[in-house]
Amino acid sequence: MTPSFTPARLAVTMPKLSRYGGAEAFAWRLSEALAARGHHVDFICARCDGEPPEGVNPVVLGRFGGFRFIKVLWFAYASEKARRKGAYDLVFGMGKTVHQDILRIGGGPQSKFWELSQHAWPKGFARSFKMLRRRCAPANWAIHCLDKARMRKTPRIVAVSHLVREWIVEAHPHLNSNDIDIIYNRPDLSRFSPIGEQGRIRLRAASGIKDGQIVIATAATNFALKGIRHLIAMLALLPEKYVLHVAGGRKPDKYIRQAKALGVDHRVRFLGRVDDMPAFYRAADIFILATFYDACSNAVLEAMACGCRALSSRLNGSAYFLPEKWIFPDPADVPAMAKLVQRVAKEERPGPLEWPQDVVSGLEPYIEMIEDSISR
Repeated sequence: MTPSFTPARLAVTMPKLSRYGGAEAFAWRLSEALAARGHHVDFICARCDGEPPEGVNPVVLGRFGGFRFIKVLWFAYASEKARRKGAYDLVFGMGKTVHQDILRIGGGPQSKFWELSQHAWPKGFARSFKMLRRRCAPANWAIHCLDKARMRKTPRIVAVSHLVREWIVEAHPHLNSNDIDIIYNRPDLSRFSPIGEQGRIRLRAASGIKDGQIVIATAATNFALKGIRHLIAMLALLPEKYVLHVAGGRKPDKYIRQAKALGVDHRVRFLGRVDDMPAFYRAADIFILATFYDACSNAVLEAMACGCRALSSRLNGSAYFLPEKWIFPDPADVPAMAKLVQRVAKEERPGPLEWPQDVVSGLEPYIEMIEDSISR
């Protein structure tokens, strides 16, 4: 893709400029790619973690207020001031900001999130108390109001999956489904790819995996939302040779206590932040995402690209790419998940991922969309 236009003044808005995190990494790469094409790119953010991409100018607004709702409103207000001051040719929004020319929705509406995610908590007091706290939190109402406003004022909206588009239209009936673009995330297939069997044997040995063990892997920041409680319960229904490795997240103490109570604590590893995710996927036998809400999990696609059998609940946008037999409807149905894992463990490992050419995905469609909007 070679430039055939006058470089423009662009802004990307997101609370944090960072390479860590799915949405943050995407914003980082997009701003880097736009700058490499000769555009003047400002990254409007509350904070900048580490060095910005080459050619990208961070406009750091700082954090204001001791409460989350104040921080949310402050970023919306301060980024709007920066937008007006910058006199940009185009603004690409990825945060809770009201005015932008193109808005990428990396997660569904808050109302849909509340509806689906509540099932991640046990019925009774735990779930009721969680929902009460959410509905009483001023920050959540601030986000809800900003979401309604930006959906009415943004000329062009992009969803990261068909599932997210369904959620958006359900929550905002004034929108037409056909007017919302869909551009999927695409894993870096040069980084996420299978390795030979001998390399995999060495990798498993270096990771302390015993001969004959079947490694079930998952990745989670929010343990409750990604069904870690249910996966540990599932492990108790599986033979001793099945083990569970969890990448990401913080404070797994209560899940360790659950594993101990079920007598499977010696079969569960909480690894914390994993820097070499390709190795994590390659060492695993099965990757499973028992999520109650996921716009489009990168982890499922990355695992599949590394030659790992990848299972997911239907409440995940990237399940769109999985064979139907690897998708389960209810992440709380522990016996059904246990049966599926045992069945899939007998299947052959998949080969290299062949990305479907008829699916719009990756950075290029965004760059084309931005430059087409500028030219018009």
